Amino acid sequence: MTNRSLKKRKAKIDRKTTETKIVCDLVVDGDGKADIKTGIGFLDHMLALFAFHGLFDLKLRVKGDLEVDTHHTNEDVAIVMGQAFKKALGACKGIRRFASSEVPMDKARAKIAIDIASRFSFDGIKFADEKFAEATKPSEGYSMEDGGDFLDTFAKNLGMNLHVDILSGSDMHHMLEAVFKALGIAMDRATEIDPRRQKAVPSTKGIL
Repeated sequence: MTNRSLKKRKAKIDRKTTETKIVCDLVVDGDGKADIKTGIGFLDHMLALFAFHGLFDLKLRVKGDLEVDTHHTNEDVAIVMGQAFKKALGACKGIRRFASSEVPMDKARAKIAIDIASRFSFDGIKFADEKFAEATKPSEGYSMEDGGDFLDTFAKNLGMNLHVDILSGSDMHHMLEAVFKALGIAMDRATEIDPRRQKAVPSTKGIL
């Protein structure tokens, strides 16, 4: 494995509440294999794209109170995924830490910039033009607001500075597809091991 951890970084999180039951198996140094069943078809699709383009092996089994709405499941999956990445990365020794990615999807284009440093920051999905924001009609039982909530919760539980910009687009599905693909690519780059600093934490403070 070039510039990946020789010992595969992985984690398992089992979370149960009165609203959801979630089991997540994550391999950071994976092959992009996804086996995802959240009960929300659109979210399954987005997370499969994220895992594939990030080369993460991700398995999710979720039982949520979808008879109420999708909010609890959407948010709790994000909590568990953030916790899984945080656990798998540990002290973050050797990682590149910073990364960005810009991805097109038909007329949509999204840019992601991240800093994995145990410090959370996310100021919502930004649109380069108001007309792109106006084109965000919910699709397949999922909304742009749901996507923003997922990203916010995921970044918070991982401890990540996350910037998301929609640069163009006329269809919510394609916009979020570009976002999740770009997120996977950026996280693959940020979690990659820098061979020049394999055992060092990427901070002048010596800790993240």
